[in-house]
Amino acid sequence: MDDNKLSARTISASTAVTEPPERGPFAALARFTIRFRYLIVLAWLVATFLSLRLLPSLTSVSNSSNGNFLSSSAPSVQALKLAAPFQQGSLPTAMLVANAGHPLTAADQAAITRDEAAIRRVPNVVQVRDQGVSSDGTTRKALVTLSAQSSGNTQATTVVDAIRGTFGTVGAPAGLSLFLTGQTATNVDNLSANSSSVALTQVLSIVFILVMLLAIYRSVLAPLVTLLPAALVVVIAGPVIAESAKIGVQVSSVVQVLLIILVLGAGTDYGLFLIFRVREEMQRGLDPHAALLKSVSRVGETIAFSGGIVISALLCLLLATLGIYQGLGPSLAIAIAIMLLAGLTLTPALVAIMGRRLFWPFKIRPIEPRLGAWGRIVQRALRWPLATLLLGVALFAGLASAVTHYSSTGFASSGTTSTTSQSARGTAVLTAHFPAAQANPTNLLLHYPFSVWQRPTVLVQADQSLRSNHVFQAISGPLNPNGTPLSLAQLAQLHATLGPAINLPLVPPAGVTVPAPLYSAYRATAQFISADGQTVQYFASLTAGDPLSNAAMQAVPAIRHAVAQAATVTGANANGVVGVAAIASDLTNASNNDIVHLVPVVLLVIALLLAIVLRSAIAPWYLIASVGLSYLGALGFAVILFMGIQGNVGLNFVLPFLMFIFLMALGSDYNVLVMTRIREEAQRGPLREAVVRAINVTGATVTSAGLILAGTFAVLTFSGGSQSQQIGLGIAAGVLMDTFLIRTLLIPSLVVLLGRWNWWPSPLSRQAQQPTSIAADRARNVA
Repeated sequence: MDDNKLSARTISASTAVTEPPERGPFAALARFTIRFRYLIVLAWLVATFLSLRLLPSLTSVSNSSNGNFLSSSAPSVQALKLAAPFQQGSLPTAMLVANAGHPLTAADQAAITRDEAAIRRVPNVVQVRDQGVSSDGTTRKALVTLSAQSSGNTQATTVVDAIRGTFGTVGAPAGLSLFLTGQTATNVDNLSANSSSVALTQVLSIVFILVMLLAIYRSVLAPLVTLLPAALVVVIAGPVIAESAKIGVQVSSVVQVLLIILVLGAGTDYGLFLIFRVREEMQRGLDPHAALLKSVSRVGETIAFSGGIVISALLCLLLATLGIYQGLGPSLAIAIAIMLLAGLTLTPALVAIMGRRLFWPFKIRPIEPRLGAWGRIVQRALRWPLATLLLGVALFAGLASAVTHYSSTGFASSGTTSTTSQSARGTAVLTAHFPAAQANPTNLLLHYPFSVWQRPTVLVQADQSLRSNHVFQAISGPLNPNGTPLSLAQLAQLHATLGPAINLPLVPPAGVTVPAPLYSAYRATAQFISADGQTVQYFASLTAGDPLSNAAMQAVPAIRHAVAQAATVTGANANGVVGVAAIASDLTNASNNDIVHLVPVVLLVIALLLAIVLRSAIAPWYLIASVGLSYLGALGFAVILFMGIQGNVGLNFVLPFLMFIFLMALGSDYNVLVMTRIREEAQRGPLREAVVRAINVTGATVTSAGLILAGTFAVLTFSGGSQSQQIGLGIAAGVLMDTFLIRTLLIPSLVVLLGRWNWWPSPLSRQAQQPTSIAADRARNVA
């Protein structure tokens, strides 16, 4: 007798038992949603409308500056405090750059001065500090300090647009070009360049999911019913998360993209869990409402615990030290909580409204259960469960071995950087007309317990100490403020004659006989020596290259050591390094520390929830180990792909952390679905048969859900920057490996090997189990 007929007979026998009426909280919830299905749909539509009308948008509160997410104890944050005399501490800044292509005329200078005055009147501009003219006389720059409120993307865009709006109001002579560049302006320009990627991500995700659902259901309405709740939650969750920012939740710009992917992926999973079970029950002869009642009663707990596990894992991020994770966790947990509510109310209500039309144009009729593709695969694999398990572990261990070659990069490559934007052109002008170290510099800070004007020789000592270190390609400081060199004697004499540089007007006042080039050079020292003379700043360009590069980030320890040496030589009592590379280094260190400390916490929380839903003290541990195995395998795959094949110097610093959280949480979704069904079937007969029956009916669900979830993450590879691409492809690979190998082959093998101990100490572990094998099954049925 063939396996199909044998298994069909076994399955039919297991389902022929008369079952008691459905009871419990999920059965009550099912009856409620069936009875009030129209009101529930109306309530969700009203909630969507009100969230859009009454709550702020997610974009208005998201922050694209990763440095703002560091803890106050981070070295770069401490260094920012030293930089307060120059740039108002940690407040966002921009740089006004004016270039005429020829020596600036009096009319040019007057227009620039008028623009600086106009910028001071722009709301949220705290200070405009003119930093003088380049040594060739063609370019002038000024540091613009913005308020803390300008850190958010929307506020930053508003103030940057307002500043640039002043350019056309000051009567600039022909040939004078005005630019706004610097970190804030660059972030705004990159945000504008990347704004279409979020919309593209959403469109591609929805199209991909719809195509997959149409192929899976071969129905017109079922895909819409599966996707509609998730789409509504995406709309609702954004404003709700934005509102939570008022109580201190930090919202990173990456939340916008991950929110779409996670909600659409998880929401589709929950819809598949329910609708596949409804179809299964209708094929067993139940009418649509009875099938829905039984389905919600059985898979409602699965969906609830699946969502609960994801929410709990995300909330563990509140224990992180890195602000980007602290905000990411609660933000996405809010979205999943809303999705969970929709999955247990809106989706069943829509299914109840559709009835048999849900699967149109196909008519669902009672059919004899038969063994499907996954049932046959797992049946064959369970003939040699130990060999299947060992082969799978060896495969994942081989992939995981590549993790030993892992190295991380900073956040610089997380988005699309425009080369034609206002900020990019302004940076190019700075690079061409000011010392190389002043274009996107790394700032080196030295603080003294005395005024350097009392001991000016420390300026020469510090300059020599820094220049002699190989980590710096060029240094710009008080002795070379704008490309015009100043001797120590000249600098001291100019200070004695003119006083603090910060107080000097743009042009020498009447009676001052200092030559214009020296006057301009000394005036530019205001950006290097604080008004009280106790803090000295140097601008450095790095031998490692662009501060945005991974090489620059890895050079930060050496940079800090070089600055500390200069501090020791000159008697400084504090020192620090400020810049993109320093922030990237601190972010990477904080991220690595967080993953070490949070992994045990997340594992423990998920294990406890699995123990509750499975009523077992044994199963959670090997399930956790299985997801950990798929995580390490996926991370190893990412190392091979991005570092080995593509030749990248490292993986983005957030990738290992996000892969762990998502794969651990979402992998547990499939754990719950598969294991709860195995447990359900194990109460009807021998465990080996229960495993085959469970995988036979859940295999298609897990495969479909895994393909859709992996596909939604893979969409990031087409619509985001390199950071999004690595996150998307890395998590997609992990989900696929978990779907096709861990959940449907390795776990069933392990369940069969452990036998009744899977359920210890629940009563099911003491239930008599008939020791069966595939061969024994066939022999008994043939007889």
